[in-house]
Amino acid sequence: MPTPQSSSSAEPADTSPVRVGALAPLSRPGWVEAGRHLLAGLELAAAEVNAAGGIGGRPLDLLVRDTAADPRRAVAAVEELAGLGVAAVVGEYHSVVARAAAGRADALGLPFLCSSAVLDALTEEPSDWVARLSPPQSRGWRVYADALLAAGHRRVAVAAQPSVYWAAGLRILRDHLAPHGATVVELDADALTPAALCDEVAGHGATVLLLLTGFPEPAVPLVRAVRSDSRLAEVLIGAPAGQPELPSWARSLGGDGAGVPFLRYLPERFGPLGERVATALREQLATAPSFVAFEGYDTIAVLAEVLRTHGTDRARIAASWPRVAVEGTRGTVRFARTPGIGVWQWAGAPVQVVDRDPADPERFRILHATGPTD
Repeated sequence: MPTPQSSSSAEPADTSPVRVGALAPLSRPGWVEAGRHLLAGLELAAAEVNAAGGIGGRPLDLLVRDTAADPRRAVAAVEELAGLGVAAVVGEYHSVVARAAAGRADALGLPFLCSSAVLDALTEEPSDWVARLSPPQSRGWRVYADALLAAGHRRVAVAAQPSVYWAAGLRILRDHLAPHGATVVELDADALTPAALCDEVAGHGATVLLLLTGFPEPAVPLVRAVRSDSRLAEVLIGAPAGQPELPSWARSLGGDGAGVPFLRYLPERFGPLGERVATALREQLATAPSFVAFEGYDTIAVLAEVLRTHGTDRARIAASWPRVAVEGTRGTVRFARTPGIGVWQWAGAPVQVVDRDPADPERFRILHATGPTD
């Protein structure tokens, strides 16, 4: 007699991909190098997730969209990705672009895990849908101001371009430096030529010039002008937004780009996971990975654990942010509500003030570092 077939009604396992949208500036006028590092971290972590069995046996599929530093393009990408059924959106480097993406994701009920943007006001109103790995600008730039004060700087000149991000940074610096007797003078980096800006710095007797500008223009010509001006030989150049971190800074400026303090978000020492990922990222990028690459990796590490534990339903993902505890390359990621920040925030992200060593511009020097309680 033929063997009867099983009457089990078990459903076949779901092996369809878990789709996740990924935003990064991959073309001009975006900072393409930062976007490339961010994407490298995202892709490395996704490949490791899939090599380990994916999300409950389902592969993790990154749908990458180039924002080109355009907020409107980011909004359109979020809308497209939502329609494609992604479980969440991750990434983005530029703060103003990330703010536009976060606002649209919040309106659509789509979880957004922001990797690198630091603008405090990432959403207009408090959001349960948005979480962020990078420290808020108000924390990082206060650390930077503390480093200036510790080095004895009380007369600060700022070369700034119009931007919500630069304006917020300038406000943070002023508010933090003023109680310590420091003065901050703002110079228009668009209206003044590099030579005229040097005249202004010399006239104000500033001991430090901070670049709150785009890269390579006008940052590169400004650095060259200051370095070649004998009146400003003792003036410190600073770039709090982190432009000197990436190799293009060193390629563009050589020795002139050394000794320029900037913010980066790495621990003083990596643990085993960080060391392993650093090696893999270096091979992938064919250069030293920036902190942006580690932010990308940690983003997928966090989201993958959320998806494994809580599933792919968007509302359940968003509800899980306060319960996250995931070991990343830079520490254990936990999200909480932070005063003045409307999104779920990792309060423990490390913050360093670093520069390139004038004796060896390929080597970084840690000038000041903080932990999660500083």
